[in-house]
Amino acid sequence: MTGQDPAGELLAHYLHAQAGAFLRGLRLHREAGPDSDLAEGAARAMRAAARRIGATLATFRPLLDPAWADQLRTELAWLCATLGGEHICSARLTRLLDALHRLSGSRVAPARGEGGTLTVGAARAGALLERQLTPARTRAHSAALQALGSSRFHAVADAVALLASEAPLATAAAAPAAEVLVPAALAAEERLEHAVAALPLARAARPYNSEALVQESESQDQPWHQVRRLLRLHRYAQEVLHARPAGLLPDEPSTSQLPGAGRALDRHRDAAEAAAAASAAARTPRIAPATAYALGVLHADQRHEVEAARFAFQRIWQPVAVTTAPAATTAAS
Repeated sequence: MTGQDPAGELLAHYLHAQAGAFLRGLRLHREAGPDSDLAEGAARAMRAAARRIGATLATFRPLLDPAWADQLRTELAWLCATLGGEHICSARLTRLLDALHRLSGSRVAPARGEGGTLTVGAARAGALLERQLTPARTRAHSAALQALGSSRFHAVADAVALLASEAPLATAAAAPAAEVLVPAALAAEERLEHAVAALPLARAARPYNSEALVQESESQDQPWHQVRRLLRLHRYAQEVLHARPAGLLPDEPSTSQLPGAGRALDRHRDAAEAAAAASAAARTPRIAPATAYALGVLHADQRHEVEAARFAFQRIWQPVAVTTAPAATTAAS
């Protein structure tokens, strides 16, 4: 394929591939049964394919039937959130318990009126977190099972099955790929770059930035989460342009580094939400001072992890923030 071939061919090629991946994950999930490690892996594959389809529908919406694209994107977002709820709760609890175990193994400054180590309240803090997060995980598991048997899910699966063979394209998709696909992908990159430029990256220039903690780092969480979402859109748009066997653009060195930036932002999201869970647990009425102290130390530890993730992203982003415009211009010519 060249830049002068219809954009719809390359876009449909990518959507067909992701729809096929979703359907393979669905078949594997049904064969494995609901409560097995194999089913968990199949659910992850379904979520990954659904995220890519939804992101592609958003980035390249002008090339698709808009009503169909909006409807399917909304349903795929619902499915991803429902299927991922149990995994998120399990990972958060594991992260917090592992951090408590690590912290309680070293001496820290004792709370007022306490003598000794963090071990005094760590066990109770862990038990409290388990009591609060385990029911949430159970509810998420039940919600996922209920969703997989619902008519709403079957409608989504049917829509994806149709997408595996036919993509509802708009008339604009008949234009040369270099004229419509590349500008849409560059627009996604530009939105990401603007969001990153608004971040306080100067404060992220050091790992474990205690000054940033004092300056209410939590107020900056949402802008960083937004950058994470925009980075995913950018990554998936690049996948469309580089899709094999009919890639529009050659592989770019910067593209291979985007997953590393994404992992740093995933770590940021996980640590920020774990810190929020520790803070919420610390506000439980009538808990012992030692328990509250352990949860406070745990909260501070996770906020330090947030700052470390921001530092990691800042280090990775510098070589990544190279526009693909020259390559796009070459392809268009």
